[in-house]
Amino acid sequence: MTIAERVREIRARIAEAAARAGRSPDEVTLVAVSKSVPVEAMQEAYAAGIRDFGENRAQEARDKFPAFGDDVRWHFVGRLQTNKVKYIVRHCHLLHSLDRPALAQEVDRRAARDGRVLPCLLEVNVAGEATKAGVPPEQVIPFLRQMAQWPALRVVGLMTVAPATTDPETVRPVFRRLRELALRAAEELGDVPGVEMRHLSMGMTDDFEVAVEEGATIVRIGRGIFGERPR
Repeated sequence: MTIAERVREIRARIAEAAARAGRSPDEVTLVAVSKSVPVEAMQEAYAAGIRDFGENRAQEARDKFPAFGDDVRWHFVGRLQTNKVKYIVRHCHLLHSLDRPALAQEVDRRAARDGRVLPCLLEVNVAGEATKAGVPPEQVIPFLRQMAQWPALRVVGLMTVAPATTDPETVRPVFRRLRELALRAAEELGDVPGVEMRHLSMGMTDDFEVAVEEGATIVRIGRGIFGERPR
């Protein structure tokens, strides 16, 4: 199957999942996660209509930025070290993995230097997995209350990575919990500067349909578009 065929199949499955939930597929942004993917394969995805690419590694992202024009939106979806912020902050459309105050402080400093406000998602470790990044659910509201001290950031939603599974139904509660957290944040933090709950980034190749049914506005698909990649 070609990359273009995979893109069409993923979009069709998103549309079907959205229909089951009474949603429009236009509410869901498909991010093609291109970690370890050569630019040539990304260009195939671009030709198939992909305009949102997600990178996990800051230096790899930096090296790929010049290959595409201004109509591509870059998402940084991996854990970001503070000393790597300089590589991505100028070109990043949306940072999905804000997960600690030290990172917020450095992103704020770098974004302010470039004269921009960087949209971010707060990463939440909904399932409490020791190997996953993200703030615990009970820390979401306290973290977001701090946003006023970082004026060059704007949190526009939440992100999570569900546990790996062969049965997507088993992670439905994870996605539902993230949606509930976003609703609570919107209710409690409506007057907090720099906080706006517009997006839920959740769902990957093995579970994105359930995520869409539970309210995802962004799904992050790597293997489902580009196939298996080198480790």
